[in-house]
Amino acid sequence: MRGTTYIIAAGLSLLTTAVFAGNKERIGQAGSSQLLINPWASSAGMGGANSAYLNGAESFNWNISGLSGINKTELYYSNSILFSGSEISINSLGFGQRVGESGVLGISVNAMSFGDIPITTTANPDGGQGTFSPQFLNLAIGYARTFSNSIQGGGAIRIVSESINNVGATGVALDAGIRYVTGENDRAKFGIALRNVGPKLRYSGDGLATTVLLQDAEFTVNQRAEGFEMPALLNIGASYDIYLLANNNSEDGEAEEETADDAAPSDYRLTLAGTYTSNSFSPDQIRVGAEFGFLKYFAVRGGLVYEESIFSDLSSGRLNSNTGPTLGMSLMLPFKKKKDTGFSFDYGYRFSNPLGGTHSVGLRLSI
Repeated sequence: MRGTTYIIAAGLSLLTTAVFAGNKERIGQAGSSQLLINPWASSAGMGGANSAYLNGAESFNWNISGLSGINKTELYYSNSILFSGSEISINSLGFGQRVGESGVLGISVNAMSFGDIPITTTANPDGGQGTFSPQFLNLAIGYARTFSNSIQGGGAIRIVSESINNVGATGVALDAGIRYVTGENDRAKFGIALRNVGPKLRYSGDGLATTVLLQDAEFTVNQRAEGFEMPALLNIGASYDIYLLANNNSEDGEAEEETADDAAPSDYRLTLAGTYTSNSFSPDQIRVGAEFGFLKYFAVRGGLVYEESIFSDLSSGRLNSNTGPTLGMSLMLPFKKKKDTGFSFDYGYRFSNPLGGTHSVGLRLSI
């Protein structure tokens, strides 16, 4: 077990070199920036601060090792409406299935929709020739495993596709993550994950072809587009569970209430979490958040995503349309006698300015 864990940790250390190669001069030079958007409703409510304890399909966007937390089978659908009124949305579908005693195999599909855009050309700048819709799609296949009571790890391969009607680009990226769980009742969790590490992408297609007239003859010249890198990043997260009211039955049958950290788990849980995101081609971010939960029935959460100049106006140096705060909630309906299974409705909201905020709604089935 330890040998496998050391191999995963060593691989993450080697890949980290590529992530930290970025600097402020490289901001905005990467492509496929849609890979930085979190499409899952539950984690959107905390701004990704909960990367260390996330379980299930949404772990694909934060720390793939969390995929190992699926009990048996999970199906998760999420829809995000980016910047209300923009007609941009993301539909996401995640699936995870336990294989063997300690492994989970999963798949994640994210499709981005931009609506219908009028076709314009140099000859017809006013349109009138129909519409087109860009197709942004990424498909990830991952595997996570529980190596011991304290160590979980996993990896994923991601296929990225971007296209319009006559130009497109396709590439491959790798994700890897590991998580350490410790403390009584697994209260403390630490995680580190790398995402979007892969070779450059390059656009190609008929849209890059130009007709040239030479000596009364027409020739088609294909222009070669410059390659671009994907937005590699490193997530380092931690979380801690606090049980607010632990009920321990005394010898005389009366219930006693305790607030000590070493008390047994209770119906009421407060989780504090934080994640540091080191981006290769955009400002680094600090994510903090809290979640209050009652059994497996209800949870409310909130977070803040901080980066340099996040509290300034766009005209004063802020580079992000999102302004930082996030909030969300979950309503769960567990199946009888199996509280780790059931339905879940998730909602998340990210504040933005001057654009409208981003709404995310998710439905999860766990059996």
